[in-house]
Amino acid sequence: MVQLSSTLLYVAFVLYLVATLFFGGAIRVKKKEGVDRWATIGIFVTIIGFVAQLGYFITRWIAAGHAPVSNLFEFTTFFGMMLVGAFIVIYFIYKTSLLGLFTLPIAILVIAYASMFPREISPLIPALQSDWLHIHVTTAAAGEAILAISFAAGLIYLIRVVDQSKPSKRTFWLEFVLFFLISTLGFVIVTTSFRVAGYEATFEWIDKNGKQDEMVYHMPALVGPHEGVLKTEERMKPLVDMPAIINARKLNTVIWSLFSGLALYGLLRLLLRKRIAAALQPLVKNVNLDLVDEIGYRSVAIGFPVFTLGALIFAMIWAQIAWTRFWGWDPKEVWALITWLFYAAFLHLRLSKGWHGERSAWLAVIGFAIIMFNLVAVNLVIAGLHSYAGS
Repeated sequence: MVQLSSTLLYVAFVLYLVATLFFGGAIRVKKKEGVDRWATIGIFVTIIGFVAQLGYFITRWIAAGHAPVSNLFEFTTFFGMMLVGAFIVIYFIYKTSLLGLFTLPIAILVIAYASMFPREISPLIPALQSDWLHIHVTTAAAGEAILAISFAAGLIYLIRVVDQSKPSKRTFWLEFVLFFLISTLGFVIVTTSFRVAGYEATFEWIDKNGKQDEMVYHMPALVGPHEGVLKTEERMKPLVDMPAIINARKLNTVIWSLFSGLALYGLLRLLLRKRIAAALQPLVKNVNLDLVDEIGYRSVAIGFPVFTLGALIFAMIWAQIAWTRFWGWDPKEVWALITWLFYAAFLHLRLSKGWHGERSAWLAVIGFAIIMFNLVAVNLVIAGLHSYAGS
């Protein structure tokens, strides 16, 4: 059953890649009305891929005996699946092929990012042995996925309207956003390379409770664990040790991701001889800006209440059951609140202050950055009660 679930996830990944190509073909076709055959094939392939990934989710659930959202690999793949599901629904409402060309690559990067983490099925820790695992985590992920559609729409809007003919603060920050997307791809490449090479380095270290523990690295250690001692011969010694409160191995992963992203971004700039946003601009030259702006707003309007239920209300109920308190200022809880406050401000500024168009697009991009910080940095670097999610 585990092998079947892995195969279905791989099939879904490939189908999303194929669908992206068809959506790319669709925007090249000039049509007066309706949806061309390229877009029809693209959405059909996307739906098949979504069904395959849903099959992965169900078969892994059967194999594990619980909802497969209990570690970073499972949660992130579910987030990617919900992102595709949200795109399918919105596509049938607005019939916008360009949205598929930008949304599916984001989902592909999310799933590829997830595949770099351990995939083993392990028993749930006591705190997770609850039906609220299914309710809280899946609803929160679904809300974040719907909100992420606004990011894709915002990115399309900004690539279209930001003047690439001369450097400015707008061009810098747009390029900065694209750099982090490229860094995700770089992370996948470098992690896969070290995995194929069979790299492994073992450290003995002192945890935050003063106990001796063991930590295994699968990439060269740029930063080491607290009072770490390298036990594997002929492996790179860390440049600096981290305090016990920081998960050094996971911080090391983030650093490698940024370095590989810089290298990949530099290579792309060398090949394209222009900013990445400038290279993408011809793809969006015929976009209906009002429609893209509407998609971004509707995504937030739908995703915000779903996220409120999953990440705040259901989370607090489960926290009361598991830890006998509704709120404890755990890093994950804090960033969920920050995310909620940001999107509440988004809707307020949109509805009360008239922040439409480019302002709204920038807010959508910032919101997605907050979501990804919560997913990546909080899970991988900052220790807390939710640290099990980064294992």
